[in-house]
Amino acid sequence: MKILLVEDQNMVRGALAALLRMDNETTVVEACDGQAAMLCLQQEDFDVVLTDIEMPQLSGLELLQHVRQHYACKVVILTTFGRAGYVQRALKLGVDGFLLKDASTESLLRALHDILQGRRVIDPELAMLAIGEQDPLTDKERKALKLAAEGKSTSDIATALFIAEGTARNYLSEAIAKMAASNRIDAARIAQQKGWL
Repeated sequence: MKILLVEDQNMVRGALAALLRMDNETTVVEACDGQAAMLCLQQEDFDVVLTDIEMPQLSGLELLQHVRQHYACKVVILTTFGRAGYVQRALKLGVDGFLLKDASTESLLRALHDILQGRRVIDPELAMLAIGEQDPLTDKERKALKLAAEGKSTSDIATALFIAEGTARNYLSEAIAKMAASNRIDAARIAQQKGWL
């Protein structure tokens, strides 16, 4: 089994890689973030992409979407964040596995082998979250809110999304209303806590 391990925290990545390499049938290539993972995918074939979800540059969900569009390998998200929005979005994008980082090495390897045999493996705790509250944001509202959270002005958001400034304002207003927030920053904070951003 050849794994591309994508994790932005060096110590966590190193420890996880060392644990996975204890299995003689497993080869691990490490990537420090989603951008680095995309370069690795262009150069080599992998059986599984095992990725964190919250990373700079390119999130685990964005990486999952890219892999689904361009490669045939399995994708497993390994996270400490049990947020309903993350699980729901990952399932919609066709994730093969969604596991918590506090799982044992044995259960992780067993899950990876099951996934390679065509099964989908979702941690039971995370599966229950997926049944919960549904993500109310549209993709465009999510993108606008994410840019607002980065401190971008309405004009900058419009430019980044190739839309009119009034349209950007409408997306932000809708997102604020859906989050029952007082402003765009508050809306972004609420959406982030729920895993919708």
